[in-house]
Amino acid sequence: MIKASLVKELREMTGSGMMDCKKALTETDGDMTKAVEYLREHGMASAAKKAGRIATEGLVESYIHGGGRVGVLVEVNCETDFVANTDDFKSFVKDIAMQIAAAKPEFIREEEVPQDDIEKEKEILRNQALNEGKPEKIVDKMVEGRIRKYYEQVCLMNQSFVKDPDKKISDIVTEKIAKIGENISIRRFARYELGEGLEKKQDNFAEEVASMTK
Repeated sequence: MIKASLVKELREMTGSGMMDCKKALTETDGDMTKAVEYLREHGMASAAKKAGRIATEGLVESYIHGGGRVGVLVEVNCETDFVANTDDFKSFVKDIAMQIAAAKPEFIREEEVPQDDIEKEKEILRNQALNEGKPEKIVDKMVEGRIRKYYEQVCLMNQSFVKDPDKKISDIVTEKIAKIGENISIRRFARYELGEGLEKKQDNFAEEVASMTK
């Protein structure tokens, strides 16, 4: 029989869900060190299952950058208000708001990009490839490859994380789901840039934000 105090201790140590902590302790006969290892090894597999669960709690977070030059509001959902009020979740949501400020996504996921936008982009990329003198028989494959780059520019989940460029935002979300034991969903955001649409000097916000985290 696993004591509730052990489950609580493991949850506080790892941020994993109560049931995941109980299972880890059960599988490792109450050995805390082995239970932590178990959670780390099995966390990613369970994250995929949790991703389908409904998340209606969470936070709306703001981020203001550059003395008021860029502002972001983002809503990130989780399953319980308990998780929503943890420092770990709050920090995660702040990172997402910072990402949006720095990388200027237009959408959250690929499926949100209007089909007309995709077709227009494909046409532009196709013409670029032909103008580069590429053989027409390989142009379509080139376009598909370049459209992936397009998604990485405009879709938040496809972007490289400004604080760790080796990871995509989708990786960061999956890791956080595995850690806290609840589904997480980035629902919506709004990004405002001072003087947006007016002719002015363009600063590299991604580099600025990244430098602030070092």
